[in-house]
Amino acid sequence: MFQTVNGFLQSWGYEAEGTQRMLDALTDESLSQEVSPLDRTLGRIAWHVVGTIHEMMSRTGLQFEAPSEDAPVPTCAKEIAETYRRVNKAFVDAVKAQWTDSTLGQLSDMYGEEQPNSFFLMILIRHQIHHRGQMTVLMRQAGLSVPGLYGPSREEWANFGMAVPSI
Repeated sequence: MFQTVNGFLQSWGYEAEGTQRMLDALTDESLSQEVSPLDRTLGRIAWHVVGTIHEMMSRTGLQFEAPSEDAPVPTCAKEIAETYRRVNKAFVDAVKAQWTDSTLGQLSDMYGEEQPNSFFLMILIRHQIHHRGQMTVLMRQAGLSVPGLYGPSREEWANFGMAVPSI
């Protein structure tokens, strides 16, 4: 868990930048990509990532503007990406303005269990990482290039003029 607001913001900045790159790579056509009719589409997962920032963090008392968690999934990929950009900025600004390092230790209700606010922050990051993994698979199935997050993607190796590492 995070000990300082600044420590969280540094980690969040890196992760949010990666999430933004993934959302910016989506196309309107790709939003309907699914593993099966029983699972979320790529657009639904992307929109869930956007909505969860406010849904989860509002449980801590943090206040900022964001769409309702039950807002309909946009049919325009650019709208999802731009909404993430706005929500992320509002979230970061709210953390900077409303929290101090001592706020991280305050307990809040996380779905029926009291947890320190620093735990919420850790779960928020892990939640995005989890869904980015799902999105990567769906993006590949939709024929999209996937941005590298913790190292170059297949397409990025080629852009560097290097052979893709063998498996």
